[in-house]
Amino acid sequence: MPLCALANDADLNIPESIKSHHILYYGFLITIFGILFGLSQFLKVKKLKAHHSMLEIADVIYSTCKAYLTQQGKFLAILFVFIGASVAGYFGFLAKDDNGNAAFSAWGVLLILSWTVVGILGSYSVAAFGIRMNTLANARMAFASLKRRPLHLLNIPLDAGMGIGIVLICVELTMMLFILLLVPGKLAGACFIGFAIGESLGASVLRIAGGIFTKIADIGSDLMKVVFKIEEDDPRNPGVIADCTGDNAGDSVGPTADGFETYGVTGVALISFILLGVTAGPDIQVQLLVWIFVMRILMILTSMMAFYINKFISNISYKNAEELDFEIPLTRLVWITSILSIVVTFIASYFLIPDMKGNTNLWWILSCIISCGTLGAALIPELIKLFTSPHSTHVQEVVKAGKEGGASLVILSGFVAGNFSAFWLGINFVGLMFFAYLASTFGLSEIMIYPSIFAFGLVAFGMLGMGPVTIAVDSYGPVTDNAQSVYELSLIESIPDIDAEIERDFGFKPDWEKAKYYLEANDEAGNTFKATAKPVLIGTAVVGATTMIFSLILLIQKTLHVDPVTILNLLNPYTILGFIAGGSVIYWFTGAATQAVSAGAYRAVEFIKKNINLDPNAPKKADIAKSVEVVKICTQFAQKGMFNIFIAIFFFALAFACLSSPASIGGNMAVDFFISYLIAIAVFGLFQAIFMANAGGCWDNAKKVVEVDLRAKGTELHAATVVGDTVGDPFKDTSSVALNPIIKFTTLFGLLAMEISISESFRNVAPYVGLVFLAIALTFVWRSFYKMRIDK
Repeated sequence: MPLCALANDADLNIPESIKSHHILYYGFLITIFGILFGLSQFLKVKKLKAHHSMLEIADVIYSTCKAYLTQQGKFLAILFVFIGASVAGYFGFLAKDDNGNAAFSAWGVLLILSWTVVGILGSYSVAAFGIRMNTLANARMAFASLKRRPLHLLNIPLDAGMGIGIVLICVELTMMLFILLLVPGKLAGACFIGFAIGESLGASVLRIAGGIFTKIADIGSDLMKVVFKIEEDDPRNPGVIADCTGDNAGDSVGPTADGFETYGVTGVALISFILLGVTAGPDIQVQLLVWIFVMRILMILTSMMAFYINKFISNISYKNAEELDFEIPLTRLVWITSILSIVVTFIASYFLIPDMKGNTNLWWILSCIISCGTLGAALIPELIKLFTSPHSTHVQEVVKAGKEGGASLVILSGFVAGNFSAFWLGINFVGLMFFAYLASTFGLSEIMIYPSIFAFGLVAFGMLGMGPVTIAVDSYGPVTDNAQSVYELSLIESIPDIDAEIERDFGFKPDWEKAKYYLEANDEAGNTFKATAKPVLIGTAVVGATTMIFSLILLIQKTLHVDPVTILNLLNPYTILGFIAGGSVIYWFTGAATQAVSAGAYRAVEFIKKNINLDPNAPKKADIAKSVEVVKICTQFAQKGMFNIFIAIFFFALAFACLSSPASIGGNMAVDFFISYLIAIAVFGLFQAIFMANAGGCWDNAKKVVEVDLRAKGTELHAATVVGDTVGDPFKDTSSVALNPIIKFTTLFGLLAMEISISESFRNVAPYVGLVFLAIALTFVWRSFYKMRIDK
């Protein structure tokens, strides 16, 4: 069948012959083994002993996290109505086969919708697992800090993070293998799309809401240090427990759901390309599909192997050490995983694809392309550390600037770091993608069209081959952050005869001063590696988006008979207009997310200042009732902000797709508007996200340097870096990180929106419907500011 007849979601038929490849069925055994590994890590962390005062605080934090997660689940159910209607509308009424008949039966549409729900539940369930793992680990780590053995403080968060990362990838891969091998081939492609849209919805909502929640709480809590000159985790501050809840909502729930979605959407993009772009026949398509799935299965094993190798080295190196640079073993884990993954990629490819249509070189060519991404996933953290590590010159410069220039120069120096980091990471992506492109010129054109697009998708695929480790080092951060809070909130030092109690019940003598030092030093490493994971996920979103946009171009080619060479012509005004529209939406999104944080933080600070009790005669303990009120404020603004943002993003995609219908002014030229809109969302979003994430990370660790290395808490310099950190909070943990799922959701859902808008039975009314959708989107844009302003 000619390629132009295969260009939409209804035509993504998986060849039935793939079901005879028994090697893929062994993948279920590997994923089940991985899930059991994750559960064993969970039980291992849970069995660690901790003092009851710390366990009680951790339980309070988890109870607020559960309440937050339950509320977000209800919002997801509401938003599914919008997504479900779009999916059902296209596959149930607009999708046609080559004879003009309905492409799917009612049962088929129901199956696709079911997989959309499974995608949502997948994002939600792994997020719930992550939040439980982290809230167990933080109390254990807080208590372990008393033992004067920093190795324990390395192993606990890494064990927890690796458990989360492996479970996440294995759950995702199990679902995708189920679709590939057990769903009829004619429905499997559409089910992949439905599944990807569902997990993208789940990740977008949890990432946006979590990012808003956590930074409202964080800013509200941090500003009390400046206003009242109190410690960061002073139990009298009602914002501290909300901050702990937010650390999990933003730094655990968000990244876990985000990683789950990123892994799935990138895989679906590659599957779509193989089915649409590989012209050498079904046998080669099947060969490539088997290859990429086996690669994913093997990368689970390499990640686990790297984890144990790294742990073995750490146990030997730091067994009796009392000082430990926590960044070193985390960096080593990333590089061991990268090297192992590259070696296994070449070995497995040699046996899986030794000969493709007479070409015996493609196995190493494809391995080189994937390895660009795998190497990139190790190089990117190194570049990020140059701008966010407490040892970096940029972070040190922020501290030096604050000594003489106060908060103003702190903020300016952070902007410099963010901008420079965006340049170097951009150049890094250009280099990796260019090398992948060069490799794609050595024979890939014999089996596919547009091989460079496939190469770009494989780069993203290679980055995600290290998915378990990327998630593990990212999850390291919220555990170390919350461990400090649990330590302070527990008031363990003030318990009568606590030294004797610990020595009697736990068999060691606590070292109180060293414990605080270990926790703060480890939090520096956690901040750094939270920062390193963000660009990896953002980069895969952008690199992978090119593959989805390819599918969109083929869709337009088939339906409207447009020569793809003429698409994105810069002489076409719609191309320029689309680029500007995409950039505009990115900057609105950045402002809307930050506005939700600033308005919510204002309310939180107002409440905390009125209700904090600093009477020296009052008991120095957390007021649970007041803390719950702060959590309610954070939840309220997170939900309002998330709802306004997501509905606007959703209707912008529908509106701009409909306004790009050939029935619009400009005819077929109008389709360029939507394609350039998607490209602008990806490119503007990439650089905005990197700039904001790394500027925020730089400010965050500059504050830590002042607190840990300089021991200058309570000084003017400390106040200046706290201000910088509060500016950086929504930068790094709200706007920037939420751009990742927004890019993927817009690209993926945009493909479906364009299919709706140019379908023969809808295209004539599409421009008018598009104007209605645009009015709805702009209404929620208006609401995102004017209904969330700081008003008295």
